[in-house]
Amino acid sequence: MNSAHCGTQDRCNKSPRVPVAQYVRMSTEHQRYSTENQSNAIREYAAANGMEVVRTYEDHGKSGLNLRGRSALRSLLRDVESSDPGFQAILVYDVSRWGRFPDPDEAAAYVHACKSRGIPVIYCAEPFKNDGSLPSTLLIGLKRSMAAEYSRELSEKVFRGACTIARHGYRQGGPPGFGLRRQLIDENHRPKTLLVRGEKKSIQTDRVRLVPGPESEVATVLRIYRLFVEKALPERVIAATLNREGIYNGSDNSWTRSTIHQVLTNEKYIGSNIYNRRSFKLKLRRVQNPPDEWICTKNAFEPIVSLDLFNQAQAVIAARCQHLSDSQMLESLRCILDKRGDLSKALIDEEEASPSSSVFRTRFGSLLRAYSLIGYVPKRDYSYLQINQQIRAFRRSLLDETIDGILNHGGQAETGHGNEILNVNGELRILVAIARCRQTPGGSYRWLIQLPTPLETEIVVVARMDSGNQKPQDFYVLPSLDLAPTNLPTREDNGFSLDAYRTLSLESLFELTRRALLTESS
Repeated sequence: MNSAHCGTQDRCNKSPRVPVAQYVRMSTEHQRYSTENQSNAIREYAAANGMEVVRTYEDHGKSGLNLRGRSALRSLLRDVESSDPGFQAILVYDVSRWGRFPDPDEAAAYVHACKSRGIPVIYCAEPFKNDGSLPSTLLIGLKRSMAAEYSRELSEKVFRGACTIARHGYRQGGPPGFGLRRQLIDENHRPKTLLVRGEKKSIQTDRVRLVPGPESEVATVLRIYRLFVEKALPERVIAATLNREGIYNGSDNSWTRSTIHQVLTNEKYIGSNIYNRRSFKLKLRRVQNPPDEWICTKNAFEPIVSLDLFNQAQAVIAARCQHLSDSQMLESLRCILDKRGDLSKALIDEEEASPSSSVFRTRFGSLLRAYSLIGYVPKRDYSYLQINQQIRAFRRSLLDETIDGILNHGGQAETGHGNEILNVNGELRILVAIARCRQTPGGSYRWLIQLPTPLETEIVVVARMDSGNQKPQDFYVLPSLDLAPTNLPTREDNGFSLDAYRTLSLESLFELTRRALLTESS
């Protein structure tokens, strides 16, 4: 009897285990839920229930409010939709680790997408069973609602804390602006260092305040005010004057009527710290808040412009300001058209008596819609604007998918240089470019490819869009050494020297970035 029992037990132990994937996430506000602790609990659950974790998806330091930015969860959902994902279930530590979505139905939708493919999502640390029964269904729904409520409460607490910090005159994010810099100070109000663009404070007790920037920039700000107030020069004339003299608006950007107006109207130049002009709570919707909700602290830091000069500038602006109705704005647009015989952003901005092009865009949604309301059809085909907008959105998703593919193949990747270049494994730089497709009068297709010069990467990936510019038709994974402005895959047939690098997917690139261990030979 004992012998037979032992044989049965051995066969049970040797029975194949169910392959499963684990998803772990650690958010910045919940450090006690480390991904390592989650993984240990999940593996214990798997071992006790005849499962084996064969794949791990990890979002480290990512918010659970939405799917954006959570590359591991996006990769998991894509793998679930494939014909053979390689696992039969998904193990998650608890309901909140799947996500604290403000709308609990969003979390349920992703779970249902997995379940409909025959891959259930199992919560390992919850007190209820994952059996689909009525009690477990009710508890899961309740847990999702609790997670959403936690996000709302946390958002409100963070907002109130930020308002308190802003009332003390400290900067709460955002670029300092021309003529100003961000000064890092410690808890005893002692200056530490100036933060350059992209840098953030790393110690919780540190604070940031604005200080005057280089003397040349401060002098330019004062000059803008004097030209506007004392010389009565319009904003566009001031912008043209500075551009002509080679004085740029930071990062080699030219001045415009709009950027001059921002300098003339922003109270930070008189030392006032203003917070909560706009809000983006729970990452749902950006809101332009009314002035009575702004947090304004006077004399928060050293001013660049005197209060008297600033008030004079505001008086000039107020005297010119007119609150026009929609019909009045459209009539001013007709007047520009009658006067100029054409309409464009530049022509509108040159007219001092007319609202700026940005005002028309804000009021009517776009300049093209304002044009249509007065019956004006631009001579130029502007359909490319919508195409370019689609391509920009696609490029962001392609970068995310490329990073996910590299991570899934054991590599490491991060964006740099304004999110244009991928740094892979700290050794390889990859530029991802999108080539827009257009049809020639003869019916053939050409692709428009724009690459920076000089190329500072080892590999260039060119994603050529299909004829409708909706999705990629193919990819070219090209070594930079073989590229030249006259040697780009712009045609349907580019010859062997280029088409040898053509592929229908980026799998070959992902394999290229896979890390391999070196073996020691005797």
